[in-house]
Amino acid sequence: MSFAVPRNVPNFENAQRRFEDNVWNKFSGTEKGLPMYKDKPAYYGSSRVAKGLFRKKRGIAVLALSVFGLLYWLGWSGSGDAAGDKLAQKGKSAGWGRIIGGSRVQQVDWGQRQEAVKDAFLLSWKAYEQHGWGYDEYHPVSRNGRYMAEPNGLGWIIVDALDTLMLMNLTKELKHAREWISASLDYDKKQDVNTFETTIRMLGGLLSAHYLQDVLPGLKPQNGNDEDLFLEKAVDLADRLMGAFESPSGIPWASVILNTGKGEASHADGGASSTAEATTLQLEFKYLAYLTGESHYWEKAEKVMEVIDNQGAKDGLVPIFIYADRGEFRGNEIRLGSRGDSYYEYLVKQYYQTQKQEPIYLDMWNEALEGVKKHLITYSKGAHFTVLAERPSGLEGKLHPKMDHLVCFMPGTIALAATGGLTLAEAKKLPTWGKQQEDDMQLATELMKTCMGMYRVTATGLAPEITYFEIDDPPRMMQQEVLASTSDLEKNDGAKWKGDYVIKSADSHNLQRPETVESLFYMWRITGNPIYREGGWEMFEAFTKHTMVENGGGFTSVNDVTKVPPPSRDNMESFWLAETLKYFYLLFGSEDVLPLDQMVLNTEAHPLPVFDMNKKKFKTGWKRIPRDDKGNLIRPQDDKKTTKDGQP
Repeated sequence: MSFAVPRNVPNFENAQRRFEDNVWNKFSGTEKGLPMYKDKPAYYGSSRVAKGLFRKKRGIAVLALSVFGLLYWLGWSGSGDAAGDKLAQKGKSAGWGRIIGGSRVQQVDWGQRQEAVKDAFLLSWKAYEQHGWGYDEYHPVSRNGRYMAEPNGLGWIIVDALDTLMLMNLTKELKHAREWISASLDYDKKQDVNTFETTIRMLGGLLSAHYLQDVLPGLKPQNGNDEDLFLEKAVDLADRLMGAFESPSGIPWASVILNTGKGEASHADGGASSTAEATTLQLEFKYLAYLTGESHYWEKAEKVMEVIDNQGAKDGLVPIFIYADRGEFRGNEIRLGSRGDSYYEYLVKQYYQTQKQEPIYLDMWNEALEGVKKHLITYSKGAHFTVLAERPSGLEGKLHPKMDHLVCFMPGTIALAATGGLTLAEAKKLPTWGKQQEDDMQLATELMKTCMGMYRVTATGLAPEITYFEIDDPPRMMQQEVLASTSDLEKNDGAKWKGDYVIKSADSHNLQRPETVESLFYMWRITGNPIYREGGWEMFEAFTKHTMVENGGGFTSVNDVTKVPPPSRDNMESFWLAETLKYFYLLFGSEDVLPLDQMVLNTEAHPLPVFDMNKKKFKTGWKRIPRDDKGNLIRPQDDKKTTKDGQP
């Protein structure tokens, strides 16, 4: 990272925040270091153009078959569900009715739709194999790529996609990936990498592949000596990443140099680490500790949670930056978008990962969710859409009606927390079910609708990176009243609800992000309401219609979702393969695959199993400092020396 944010807290009302949100658009693609950040991906130039047809006839044949298969399943061959002819199933959702448009209703073959997703993945993968194999970034329009470290790269795209290959039973492609990992993947490189991104994508990808090859049929390698390949690579990488935790406070440094294991402070943000990044390492390192029996992985990752919680953030809402050298928050900016999001996600997922044996994380989640309801939930002015807003100047500052696409992880996470991954019908039979869970599910439902509207409101049917909302002044807050939206997201061009959504030109790009389809997946699994599947299909069709690259290049992120056709950014994010297409595939598939009560998905959609930590004699090594009725920490008083007469 090569830009620096001033030490003062960013102000959303001036040019500084605009700089922060858009500086990554200025990258040329020749910079060294990690090319793709989940929170803030780089831009690699929309000026690239395709450089001719494929050189190899075999490549043409393979990619042509993939394209034909995808078009066939989408109905573009003249049969089936035609793109643009969205069909609806009957389905009501509490409070907002039927949202899927269409002139007729017919039985849907979800297996066929799932195959369409598989074809989209194969098209993307084959294009990468043909034109970018081994590269850490891939440009589908210009059909080339780049290593983030020499020689041979770091396996960024290959490792991130391993478990998607497994879930789709793509054994031939998996064998090719395994061979590359065995022969070419070497982390002994003089390269600084982002601690968070490398953990969630690479470490998470390797651990998930190790897990799935044992639980999915037919995926174990034929050579028994290769069974531990993914775990061995994971341990090697993890041991290098451990250097990031060697800070004075225990908060991990933002980056680490792989060959030395030396942690480095952030090159931006005044040297502070992102709070989300520091607290989104725990699922991976705790599972690795369980696999290996090595407690230091557990203890280092767990220490981070103690340091964060001991700062005494009000109502469970944490500022988005923290200094690794002294363990203190930088500023007081609160948001659940970039740099804040996955802190909250990993609270509830840590609780479920260890089979509810660590209630401390459920307590933290419940406190944070109540804080969200109190300080951040407001409503749009016209149709009363639920908006999860930001407080750039702290909880006492002005509410900012802005939602990053990243915030759309929240509906699914709320539903997961309320039900434990059980279906809604099953969860309601539990003695623990009550008004809080009912209210939380209603909040999840309304937020899901808001996120679906981000797609519905644009000309392409794709969501922008950031959406603003028209709200009342002063804003109507959930703390004072709970409102239900009054629109069913009808499609007609003049629909009044669309006026509640504001898309600024600097924010109109789409980076193939997964968060909305991620939440659709959870909401479908938990509620069984078909509107979530239909909404997902509509989004998938928009991706295939507007982001597929000609001549078999794959799929690309785009620059402006308000224009048809949208201009290309010429970059295929690794999370397109690891998350977005995986969630579509799971959304359209059987509920028996990856049951939500038997595994947790890390923030990069890599499934990891739940486990009994007592089997390895692990325990939660810290306790929360008590709070008073105002939420302030009650710290133990220091012993005071006194005189004989009792005076200090």
